[in-house]
Amino acid sequence: MTELIIPAIISCVVAFFTVFFTTPYLIKFLHKRNLAVQDVNKKDHVMIVRPGGPSILAGIIVSEFILYGFLQMNEILAIIITSFIAFLIGYVDDRKVMGGWFKPLALIFAAAPIIFFGAYDSNLSFPLFGTVQIPALYLGLIIFMIPITGNTINSIDVLNGVASGFMIIASFSLSIALFVLQNYEMAIVSLPLGFVALAFYKYHKIPSKIFPGDSGALALGGMYGAIAIIGHVEIIAAIALLPAVINSFLFLSSMKRIVEHRQIKGKPVEHTEDFKLKATKDKTAPITLVRLILAAGPLSEKQVGYAIFKLAIFSGILAIITAFMTRLVI
Repeated sequence: MTELIIPAIISCVVAFFTVFFTTPYLIKFLHKRNLAVQDVNKKDHVMIVRPGGPSILAGIIVSEFILYGFLQMNEILAIIITSFIAFLIGYVDDRKVMGGWFKPLALIFAAAPIIFFGAYDSNLSFPLFGTVQIPALYLGLIIFMIPITGNTINSIDVLNGVASGFMIIASFSLSIALFVLQNYEMAIVSLPLGFVALAFYKYHKIPSKIFPGDSGALALGGMYGAIAIIGHVEIIAAIALLPAVINSFLFLSSMKRIVEHRQIKGKPVEHTEDFKLKATKDKTAPITLVRLILAAGPLSEKQVGYAIFKLAIFSGILAIITAFMTRLVI
C-alpha cells in the first residue's frame, strides 16, 4: 500500500493542474472559433463556449499514463482507450447533432478495450449475498454498462456545474469504496477522475465559463464505467450514480423512446419573471429529476444544483456503506 502513495499523489496533482491550466486556453480558443451556445437559464443573452471535453480528456490521459508508468497495468490502458473513444463519440455529437440512438450504440465500441485487454472478472459481487458467476452474461453487462454510465452523466448535464460537481461526489465515493474493499491499485487508478472533475468544476460552476459538452460528459462517464467494471464494483458504482440513473429512467419512461435532448420541443423547466426555475405544465415535456425537485415550487439554478448535490452525497454514502457490506462476505 505504501508504495502506491507517491504514484497516487503525482497522478492526482497532474490530473488537477492539467485541467486547471489547459481549460482557460481552451475557453479562449473556443471563443475565437465562436463555438458557443446560449445559456438558457440566464436572464440575459449569455453565450457559453463548448465543448470542454479536450481539457477533461487531457487530464485523464496524462494522469493515467503516469500511473501506467508506475504500475504497468493493462487495465489502465483499457481505461485510457475507453475514455478516449467515449470522448470521440461525444465530440462528433458536439459538432453535429446526431440521432438519439447514435451515442448509446456508438458507446458499445468504447467497451471493446476492456474486453480486448481481458480487464474484467465475470464474477458479479452483491452485498451480503456474495458473488455470482455469469461468464457469458457478464460480457453483455460490459457492452451495456459504458453506454449507460456515459449517457447517464450526459443526461444530468442540464445546469451550470451539475455534471462536473456530481462527478466529483460520485467518483470520490467510488474511490473510497475501492479502498474499503482493499482494491488499492484500482482505488489509486480511480482517484484522478475526481480531481479532473474538481478542476473542471472551477470553470463550470455558476456562472459557467465553459460547458463540458457531450465529449466531456461521455469521457467522464466512460471512465467511471470502465473503473466500475475493472474494479469489480458495478453495483456500488450504480448506487453512487443513483440520482443520475433515476433522472435517465424518468426521462426515458416519459418519452418512451431514445431521443436527443436538443431535439425535444417540450421543455421540463420554465422560468418565472425573476428567472427562477419552475416545473412546466406542458404534458408533452419529459419528466426529469430537476422537474421533480421543482414540483414544490420555483428555485434558483444554484438551489436546484445544490439539491442534486445533496442527493449525490446521500447516494455516495450509500455506496460506501454497500462497500462495507460487500466486504463482510469477501
